[in-house]
Amino acid sequence: MFTTTTNHIKVTATPHYLAEQSDEDENHFVWAYTIEITNTGKETVQLLNRYWHITDARGVVHEVRGPGVVGEQPVLKAGESFRYTSGTHLHSPSGIMRGTYQMVNDAGEVFDIDIPAFSLDTPEMMGLV
Repeated sequence: MFTTTTNHIKVTATPHYLAEQSDEDENHFVWAYTIEITNTGKETVQLLNRYWHITDARGVVHEVRGPGVVGEQPVLKAGESFRYTSGTHLHSPSGIMRGTYQMVNDAGEVFDIDIPAFSLDTPEMMGLV
């Protein structure tokens, strides 16, 4: 589990390797990741956009930008959380993801919050096998 807080918005990321969807012989490695976004502040905020910077073990970078997450642009009142699961794949058995969410508050102020960097590792890369 990886966690960071920016502007009273806490983001926790938990990656899971999906061996059943991966094919090592084809250099196709798949992960799911669950993100929980918690508004620890006093203002209501809305998630507008996402940005991901994904780097595999070979140094190949893939960037993803777009509106919302999993088709939603959640509104979080003080104390509320939003959780979703998504996924990514790499052509190597390890990598790292990091990113930002663009948010807006009730006053119309737009700001970015950090998504914690988290590692994508197969069990072999983590020394678990």
